[in-house]
Formats: sequence, structure tokens, C-alpha cells
Amino acid sequence: MDFSKVLFISQEISPYLPATKLAKAGQFLPQLVQEAGYEVRTFMPKYGCINERRNQLHEVIRLSGVNLIIDDTDHPLIIKVATLQPARLQVYFIFSDDYFSRNICKELETVSSPDDNDERSIFFVRGVFETVKKLRWEPDIVQCGGWITALAAVYLKKFYNEDSAFRDTKVVYSIVDNDLVAPLDARMAEKIQADGIDDDVLKSLIGKPVDYKELTKLAIANSDGVLQRCENLDPEILQFIKDSGKPFVPYNGEELNAQAYIDFYKSL
Repeated sequence: MDFSKVLFISQEISPYLPATKLAKAGQFLPQLVQEAGYEVRTFMPKYGCINERRNQLHEVIRLSGVNLIIDDTDHPLIIKVATLQPARLQVYFIFSDDYFSRNICKELETVSSPDDNDERSIFFVRGVFETVKKLRWEPDIVQCGGWITALAAVYLKKFYNEDSAFRDTKVVYSIVDNDLVAPLDARMAEKIQADGIDDDVLKSLIGKPVDYKELTKLAIANSDGVLQRCENLDPEILQFIKDSGKPFVPYNGEELNAQAYIDFYKSL
């Protein structure tokens, strides 16, 4: 199967955030895939430390205004956009006053207020898919990276699977270094179940705090392909990948080889 459209869902993208390994991948991989002739959209959270004026972010009114219900509470979805130069790559930012700060802050909200990270992740991935639907854009591949994107595969396969925009979409999850500062709330599975996602999908999470291993396994179980983007992979996670039988590309260095990604996407 060939493909033409790739949706990148990134935890971090430079230069909006410091140039960590994850943030550089969030910037350069979409750019390289776009330069190879594919249509690309890329999303990240609008953290409070991102300076909107300096980075020329502006709200997209026609995409904003949706309310997402999480744990019986409405959370307004606000979409901002910026153009990453010189690639002329549009970056969409998912924002909510409830999960991210309007004021410039020094630390990512995922670090400074980790108690909200389960809902922050749910809001982010649902916000991405609701926005893509409004854009009337149907991705062939969804490429995720970072723990905050781990629920994307679950929602795509179990919540948005009947939506025509995503019916044939393949999900690729990149496993990166563990930067989850604390386990996610023990009620996370309950909050996801409220969206109609089956207990069987979430059975490993129910009634306990969700750590990096369990979150990564959940992403793997619901993805179509897995990439290792960290040098050292937990043996338990590696065994889980092998047992799953999912197409898997092990770690092959820090250099981003766009053609290798493209070939992997085609194989799915």
C-alpha cells in the first residue's frame, strides 16, 4: 500500500521547546517527509512556556469552540497555529485553560502539575482528532512520539474507528526515553471508559496508577507498527513487542532517515 498523508502527533517540537532529542525529531521528521513529497500535518500541546508572540502563534477560530467532556466536565478546545520556517510547515497547537497555562511559565505543565497528566493526555489526543476532522483531512498514517501521545492509538482504533476520516488509518508509535515524572491517575481507565472504550482494551490499567511501562504497552497493543527511538529499551517492553507480532524497527542511531520511515509506512 502506498500513502500520501501523514499526521504527526508530537509531545515536543523545536524550536518551540528546547532542542531535546524528542523535540528535534518532532521538528525534522515531518519536515523531511514533507520534502519527500508527502502531505503532512503536525500537532503538539500549547504549553505555557511557548511564547506566542515570538513564535507567531495565532488562534484558528473556525477550528476552536469544540467542548470535550472528560470525567463529566466540559473543557473548551482552542486551536492555535504557527508556520515553521524555512520548511513552511504548519504546526497546530492544542490548548485549554484547564490543562495549560496562558502565562509564560518556566516548566512544562506535565512536570509542574503531573496530577492532571492523565486528563491532559486524553484531552490532547482527542483534540488532535477532532481538529483533523474539522480540517476534512484524512491521514493514511498517524505517527506518534512521546508518552502524552500514547493514547492516540487507543482512541483511533476504539473511538474514532467508524469515522470515515480514520477508517483505514495506520498508527505508528515511537518508543522514546521515559520522561513521565509520575504515574498517571488510577482513575484514568475509568475516564477513558466513559468514552465508550471497552474494558477489555483497558484491563491492564483498571484500578491502579498507570506507569510508563503500562502506558507504552497500551500504545503498542493498539498500534499497527512500532519504532524504537531510545537506545535502551526495557526488556519487558521489548518482549511485549515480540509477543505482539507487530512490525517493529529497533533502534538504529540518532540520525533521522526519512526514507527508512517512509519505507516502514509503506509496509503497513
